[in-house]
Amino acid sequence: MLLRLPTSVSEAQECMAEGAVPIGGATLVWANWQRDGFPEHAMSLRDLPEANAIGRETLGAAVVLNRIDDRVPQALRQAAATVGTGAVRRTASVGGNIVGSTLRDLLPAALVLDARAVVLEPDSVYETDLAEVLAKSPLLLSLRWRAPIASGYRKLAGEAGDPPPLVAAALHTADGGGTRLRVAVRDGYEVLSESTECTADSEQALDDLRRTAIGALHSTAWEVVRQQVTDLVPRPADG
Repeated sequence: MLLRLPTSVSEAQECMAEGAVPIGGATLVWANWQRDGFPEHAMSLRDLPEANAIGRETLGAAVVLNRIDDRVPQALRQAAATVGTGAVRRTASVGGNIVGSTLRDLLPAALVLDARAVVLEPDSVYETDLAEVLAKSPLLLSLRWRAPIASGYRKLAGEAGDPPPLVAAALHTADGGGTRLRVAVRDGYEVLSESTECTADSEQALDDLRRTAIGALHSTAWEVVRQQVTDLVPRPADG
């Protein structure tokens, strides 16, 4: 297998056009390749600057999880810190977790940040929503979002053999003024995401969420949603 390491977007596009298979952090594909055979050409974005960005409003797809630090909002930072073991976090990438994994531990955090995906194709680079990314599994270049006022994340203890529930929440400045609360929950393999206008009254926000699909979650998940919302709403800044 020839592994190619492009250092520019145009070079990465050339690799794609020539049929190179993206490998991400390779934590998920390696076992399959050992079983089914390795591709002739593979490509990693680990040397591509656009795929390695870490900032207040951006995160590259090639960033490995243990590099995610306090430059990004708390929800993403906490989500990355709970994925697998330290060894996994040293190799698993953002793109691999969101696009290549069925667990998608980072997805609830990305959803509450209202993140947009920057996607790389052989002849274009474009921005799209996460729904398209999940449906089509394109080559993710990076995530972009507007910095929230505050955010948080919690991973619950799961039942043996089942993915543990995840709850993320973020408070944003709304376009027309005021604030908007976004909440996302992974329950099993399904991820639910809802938002509501938010004042200083967390109980009103919770009442609004009760009338959505999130309000129909089992009591354990709902209690974590309640805790996240009541903790988040009064907080003055992300940290």
